Amino acid sequence: MAEERPGRACPLAYRYEPGVLRSAPVVEAETLYVAGGLYGNPYALETLLDLVAREPGARLVFNGDFNWFDIDAGDFRRVNEAVLSHVATRGNVETELAMPALGAGCGCGYPDWVADADVARSNRIQERLRETAIAQPALTARLGELPMHVAARVGDARVGIVHGDAHSLSGWGYSQEALATDDGLAAACDDFAAAGVRVIASSHTCLPVIQRLEAASQDVALANNGSAGMPNFHGTRHGLVTRISVHAPATASYGIQVGPLHVHAVPVEYDWAAWERRFLEQWPAGSDAHQSYFKRITAGPAYRQGDAQRSAPRPLPAHALQDSASRTGRVRWGSGQ
Repeated sequence: MAEERPGRACPLAYRYEPGVLRSAPVVEAETLYVAGGLYGNPYALETLLDLVAREPGARLVFNGDFNWFDIDAGDFRRVNEAVLSHVATRGNVETELAMPALGAGCGCGYPDWVADADVARSNRIQERLRETAIAQPALTARLGELPMHVAARVGDARVGIVHGDAHSLSGWGYSQEALATDDGLAAACDDFAAAGVRVIASSHTCLPVIQRLEAASQDVALANNGSAGMPNFHGTRHGLVTRISVHAPATASYGIQVGPLHVHAVPVEYDWAAWERRFLEQWPAGSDAHQSYFKRITAGPAYRQGDAQRSAPRPLPAHALQDSASRTGRVRWGSGQ
């Protein structure tokens, strides 16, 4: 369990049970895009909206942490007004902007493998972003009204959408590290059985993974898109969005099929040069966000696409966790914010 310190604590108000995903669907479509971790990148937002608009009948859900680097008042307003015109859930960032919990810090619920220095910087980033949010109280209040989770229907299949995992807004149960362990895979299978869904889409933990599992005698898929607004793999400069559809994608980075559903990670090819300039205007060298994220923004994390697709329904061997940890440099790049 995470320590009860700012940035590591998991407030009681963040918690729920997997059965909440048995609720009535709030969105129905043949193709559903789920975008987590936009992190205030307006250029990734433009790309996402265009991507969805080009596919007839597709719907878009934002599942939290669409804010983070957007401390400029105009960027904050632009991002949030666009997101709030779609179905959305709040992440820990939005929750701690709208209704901060005593001692929660950024609300990230960081596990012990994330360094204290990274946690402290995230708490300070949240504090700085809160200054921007306070100046726009009506918009910030709307963030607090968003749900923590929603159910959707794609074709005839049910889909659960969370920010963290099926137990907490800031849960790390669907991190690539947890899913590289027998216990993590078993827990995820139990979540599917309790939730009664074919796919669970999440983000929060900042690195992507699509994991095939078996629950209730059928193949199911857990899809964590990592980040829509930052690179997810070494040497890349694009984000990812989860696409869930009864139709195969025209293009995708990787994915699987479970029953009637195609579940894929689709690249978000935003204008990275413009985003780098915009980021530096708000977070120059020496700032907290620059120290934690600039290397990732320009060169990607120490994580590779082959690490993200995990199609075997059986647990990964024990050495996979060690190999994955060494490849990801998880002390920094495994952190949720």
